[in-house]
Amino acid sequence: MNIIEVLTGKDNTAAYQLMLKLEKESNDSELYYEHLNDFIGMLKNKSSYIKVRGFRLACAQAQWDSEGIIDKNIDILLAMLDDAKPTAVRQCLQALPKVVQSKPGLRKIIMKKLNGMDLSKYKDSMQPLIQKDIECLENI
Repeated sequence: MNIIEVLTGKDNTAAYQLMLKLEKESNDSELYYEHLNDFIGMLKNKSSYIKVRGFRLACAQAQWDSEGIIDKNIDILLAMLDDAKPTAVRQCLQALPKVVQSKPGLRKIIMKKLNGMDLSKYKDSMQPLIQKDIECLENI
């Protein structure tokens, strides 16, 4: 089974379930670190679902990133926080703590991005939720 094919395939249920499995296993193992560039590459996809999967899985590899791949691609990752879909933004914000905790050298860049986010483009009902996610990150 090629995990990237499943993660980018048409079966969203299978892709989502695999993402959850890989995220969980990435807490304890660097088994999927070899796919970090592939996960980052998923951020170029047209589908928000696929981009979010790539973002979350890239963040899940932060603790194993001894080569600085996330550091080199932080701008690509943080661009996801400009997504038009607030649910996508929220999922990304909720995955970022792993990066903030594992890569303290990126904290300043991440916080600058968070402080510059324009939440006015989202519905009034979503703005406080996104703001709360941002505040959680600021308190790490």
